[in-house]
Amino acid sequence: MPEFCDVALPVPLEMTFTYRVGATSPVIGGRVLVPFRTTRVAGIVTALHDKPPSMTAKSVITAMDAVPVLDANLLKLGEWIAQYYIAPIGEVYRTMLPLMAEVKQTWVYTIADAGVTALYESAKVGSSKRSKKSAEELMIEYAVLDHLTNADEPVREGTLRSAAGATKATLTGMLRKKWINREDVSQVRDARRTVKVAQLKEPLTSEQSPAKLNENQQTILVALTVAGGRARVDDLNKLEVPRTTLQTLVRRGLVEIAEEPAEFAVSGIMTREPLGFDLNAAQQNALQKIQDVVEASKFSVSLLHGVTGSGKTAVYLSAMKKVLAMGRSAVLLVPEIGLTPAAAANLHRIFGEEVAILHSGLSNDERAEQWHRIHRGEARVVVGTRSAVFAPVRDLALIVVDEEHDGSYKQEETPRYNARDVAVMRGKLCNAAVVLGSATPSLESFQNSQTGKYALIELKQRVEDRPLPEVELVDLRQEFQDTGEDRVLSRRLLEEIAQRLELNEQVIILLNRRGYSAVVLCRACGETVQCKNCAIAMTHHQGSPRLECHYCGYRLPVPRKCPKCESEHIFFLGAGSEKVEEHLHAAFPQARIGRLDRDTVRGRHDFERILNQLNAGEIDLLVGTQMIAKGHDIHGVTLVGVVGADFALGFPDFRAAERTFQLLTQVAGRAGRGTTPGRVILQTYYPEHYAIQFAQKHDFNGFATKELYFRKLMHYPPFSSVANVLVRSDKLDLATRYSGEIGKWVNNTRMEGVRVMGPAAAPIVRLKRDYRYHFVVKAQSRERLNATLRAMLKNAVEREIPRTNVIVDMDAQSLL
Repeated sequence: MPEFCDVALPVPLEMTFTYRVGATSPVIGGRVLVPFRTTRVAGIVTALHDKPPSMTAKSVITAMDAVPVLDANLLKLGEWIAQYYIAPIGEVYRTMLPLMAEVKQTWVYTIADAGVTALYESAKVGSSKRSKKSAEELMIEYAVLDHLTNADEPVREGTLRSAAGATKATLTGMLRKKWINREDVSQVRDARRTVKVAQLKEPLTSEQSPAKLNENQQTILVALTVAGGRARVDDLNKLEVPRTTLQTLVRRGLVEIAEEPAEFAVSGIMTREPLGFDLNAAQQNALQKIQDVVEASKFSVSLLHGVTGSGKTAVYLSAMKKVLAMGRSAVLLVPEIGLTPAAAANLHRIFGEEVAILHSGLSNDERAEQWHRIHRGEARVVVGTRSAVFAPVRDLALIVVDEEHDGSYKQEETPRYNARDVAVMRGKLCNAAVVLGSATPSLESFQNSQTGKYALIELKQRVEDRPLPEVELVDLRQEFQDTGEDRVLSRRLLEEIAQRLELNEQVIILLNRRGYSAVVLCRACGETVQCKNCAIAMTHHQGSPRLECHYCGYRLPVPRKCPKCESEHIFFLGAGSEKVEEHLHAAFPQARIGRLDRDTVRGRHDFERILNQLNAGEIDLLVGTQMIAKGHDIHGVTLVGVVGADFALGFPDFRAAERTFQLLTQVAGRAGRGTTPGRVILQTYYPEHYAIQFAQKHDFNGFATKELYFRKLMHYPPFSSVANVLVRSDKLDLATRYSGEIGKWVNNTRMEGVRVMGPAAAPIVRLKRDYRYHFVVKAQSRERLNATLRAMLKNAVEREIPRTNVIVDMDAQSLL
């Protein structure tokens, strides 16, 4: 065994760390638990060697894996992500492995010399000059010191909280004063989920007859008998009997309790029609093309461009079924957690227990459990959001990226990867086929299909030759002239809704803004109520009365007076999905109305519950944000109303027109997916804008041609690569100084083929307490762009600008 190993740790440093192997047996691609500064951290072994480092190496505490958790291809994929997205390799590997639950972080505390002195002198310190609050805090601190003094061994944090009433802030303050010492004694734990099950033992004897048991004991025995002799303890605890009753039955030998592996339930969204594979000619042609590249076992990328309702999902599932028949594996990516239940339910109906689910909505233990099932080869089909692209499937043959245009595939924290592009690279490393599917492909993917880099597969008609919905524009400027009112719902839309409800048909209304009112304004002084952490107006929510920042979550009570001039003339301006719901209730009091946004979807099952109600015909009218716009196949919906379709057109972002066209086309595609033709009412202030015009005609190619013309003129993707470099600090003077110093380097450095714009204040100049300035960097060569960004970061480090204060977002999806 080599003497040393290099370990990638999840810290914001672009380097690996060398440790002495000692008595452990680490493997490349496996995890080790190592000391790092004052903590213990799990990292990935990247190399084993005998070359000693220049300083004394610490020893590995534990080798967590006997076999690699990241195989050679996944290690290479992580290296590519770190290189391309300019991210620390350790943070990349942490993102790839959802196994944090397997390290239980535990802190223990001991008293320091300064703490002993403070405790000794505490009797001499008077409290008369101290405030009541500071005196109470001191009493807690002295209680902590007293407990530590009397302890024979280091004390866990939880013990100090219960015994001395210490909070995390209390202990942090005492550490700052050096009264106590803290040590990380984290250990590897078994993260497998278990459930306690109660089971009847032998049949009751005469001495144990029900007559000799009290009523509560008999209740539990009856419940167990009805359940077939065994039931989960959690279910028995729901009975109206004391919890101690079950323990009494255990002591009397009537019941035994055992721990068993917990089952993972695949919940799903109901569909009114059975899932079938009766493909039409166009679908069969698409399937054959995908099957051909899969059977060739060569890397390829295909763009499946099909109109909404053309049966792309049936093609995906058929292709995955062929892959499993070959004894190989497949991964299906969906953009949002809300789409996972439907996809998982479909896959589970076809492939049974060979399906695994990976997304952030699972608990840490559930994610670890699903990951290990995949790693052991028990699951050969994986469905999930962007992190599922790292699933450790064996013999990967096919990766499908559904709704490949969706911005949710881009991670907005380090590493800032795009799962669509990572899927392409993983396919290349594994010689797998990659299928990118969408009714509104990203312009980058579409351009690749036009230049021959990707194969283009088209589905130009809906299944069963169903017509695309007719789109009618309502000019809100004319609506205001005719009515003299700023109406949330136009007369034409209300008229169409009434007709659909009379026919017992269903309606979806989209307003991509949650809350009740967008702005709270003082009519006396013009002041708007702003978030204290962000340069953003707070949104008014009426259901649970509050003002909320949708960026950082800060909340305030609804003001009765202006916080600046104390005027009582408070005006609530704009509309959100909550207000639309209220207007619909007033207009159609007999209708069953639901709302789908982040205010109504709080728990992990709320999304599918609401969609199940819509599928079952229990909801007539559904109001929602973009959560309702994509991927849902509801055959009863014949009308879609779009309220405020053009908000995004005013954003200072080169992708604004593309996003608007995609959202409108996607939500329009929810109408008329059954036997009854659909209709879309699109309210807009800009009916002449080309994004609106092409969306009305369902003309993706027309929109793409015009938008690509503008992109080429301005040297924006897909004709160049773009990175957004964000410089931030919670202090305005530091943010301006850092951005100014980087700006000087930009001005003094010759950059061939690279254009840097900035520094400039970011469109949202303050976000989550940080002041923000940015540079937009463009280049036709990705290599030159990457080299320039690395040189910029190196210069920032030399100027002592903290690395965490400079964020590089390669292939940025938003410049806000």
